[in-house]
Amino acid sequence: MDWRGRRGSDNIEDRRRSGGGQGAARGGVAVGGAGALVLLLIGAYFGVDVSPLLEGGGAPAQQETGPLSQADQEAGQFVSVVLADTEEVWGSLFPDQVGKRYAAPTLVLYSGVTRSPCGSASGATGPFYCPGDKKIYLDTGFFGTMSRELGAKGDFAAAYVVAHEVAHGVQDQLGILGKANQVRGQASEADSNAISVRIELQADCLSGIWARGAEEMFGSLQAGDIEEAVNAAHRIGDDTLQRNAGRVPMPHTFTHGTSEQRARWFLRGYKSGDMGSCDTFAARQL
Repeated sequence: MDWRGRRGSDNIEDRRRSGGGQGAARGGVAVGGAGALVLLLIGAYFGVDVSPLLEGGGAPAQQETGPLSQADQEAGQFVSVVLADTEEVWGSLFPDQVGKRYAAPTLVLYSGVTRSPCGSASGATGPFYCPGDKKIYLDTGFFGTMSRELGAKGDFAAAYVVAHEVAHGVQDQLGILGKANQVRGQASEADSNAISVRIELQADCLSGIWARGAEEMFGSLQAGDIEEAVNAAHRIGDDTLQRNAGRVPMPHTFTHGTSEQRARWFLRGYKSGDMGSCDTFAARQL
């Protein structure tokens, strides 16, 4: 991905140098692209019950202090450029396809632990979008976890993660996320999981639309970039993560979709560029 020297976003809230997290009461439901599943995978490896963290419970809001390393600075610049690209793409698509103005979310960069209205955020929980304040929370150290632990390498794999969380913000603006979470709150666990899968696959599809838009508007995609995103989607499918954790995949527990589904819906969005093609809730077969 050609990103160096390009415009960054102003919608970045960098907490990485602060001495403490910014507190907020818990409320809303955090929507994670891959982070919650990575945490489950890590918990399975080490035999740790990670459910309190997934529920946002009780972790103190602490930040690492001191100057940022060169790698941290570069990661922040990268995220800022990707976020700016999403602003340009969705800012163009919303009036054309939705008939509304796009409201860009703020992205919070942090290191260690910080707080959100959806609960504590940490490097272990990974990136997520919080409807409570309409912000994305990201510890860029997660990109290293993706590369080392999951085999999801490459800068466009990281860009896909950012685009996926932005896509949850798109769903929120369209009213899809709120309605889906309302139904989930009244459903059985299995039905709630099934709805979650449709939410996540739609975000993958919307991420593909962003990738197409970035390619057309900026020419920033390079050879192999789409393959990096597809590989990342494969690596964070529910079935793959459960197998890697030594478990037999159990479809009724899936919350994000299989590897094949995630990759296919991303490519569907990339090939179509049409938000209407991402209606996972109307799809009879995912």
